[in-house]
Amino acid sequence: MFRNTYDSDNTVFSPQGRLHQVEYALEAVKQGSAAVGLRSKTHSILLALKRSTGELASYQQKMFRIDDHVGIAIAGLTSDARVLSNFMRQQAMSSKMAFNRPVPVNRLVSAIADKAQVNTQEYGRRPYGVGFLVIGRDQSGPHLYEFSPSGNSYEYYAMSIGARSQSAKTYLEKHYESFADCSLEDLIKHGLHALRETLQQDKDLNVNNTSIGIVGAPSAHEKTTNVSFRILEGETIQPFLDTMVPKDAPAAAPAPPASADEDVQMAE
Repeated sequence: MFRNTYDSDNTVFSPQGRLHQVEYALEAVKQGSAAVGLRSKTHSILLALKRSTGELASYQQKMFRIDDHVGIAIAGLTSDARVLSNFMRQQAMSSKMAFNRPVPVNRLVSAIADKAQVNTQEYGRRPYGVGFLVIGRDQSGPHLYEFSPSGNSYEYYAMSIGARSQSAKTYLEKHYESFADCSLEDLIKHGLHALRETLQQDKDLNVNNTSIGIVGAPSAHEKTTNVSFRILEGETIQPFLDTMVPKDAPAAAPAPPASADEDVQMAE
């Protein structure tokens, strides 16, 4: 059932200047499982929560490798994500063949944003129902971008998309100032804490429902020297999960105040 008479096509503006079909596509992103991205001076990372349709089904793939220096995490329709990720791979390969260098990350994000914008303007098309977090590394350092079905793209220090992503954003906004100087292990720890905020009360992160994507030098827990984009899943992420602070961990008790009849020593 239509919400109003202006949402039957994406080329029709409402009297308030809104494109309702595009807004519906943005809602599809909010229905997908959460994904979190962070970057420091040396690394960019992605963390994603995988869903399973049932006990007999495998977990949904949430991350895709685009090139040696670029990877994405998705929230929304996986089928649309496959189409757009293949387009990104074609752009990266074309740049490599034409210029003999990796494509700059911002140019790759701009290419898919332009492709998505066409679907918000031409008659007979529908907007893509998927959002991306894109991480990469080029000559100017690590990057983190968000792409949305509206055709917009932004660069961030940290960002989350998907279901209940606002809880993760709240955590990221409290701690983002420390991310720039974080080590890879600390950056992943912050990402896992933010991703945990999107879970229901009776759920927790484990090796089956969590994926980690990294661009940059490997951590001590990785058995590789590879600095290109890589996806960690399964038992390889258990050392990172073990570093998390439990939700119900009590806060450190404050030091008791000095009693009135005791001498207080002043620092020299």
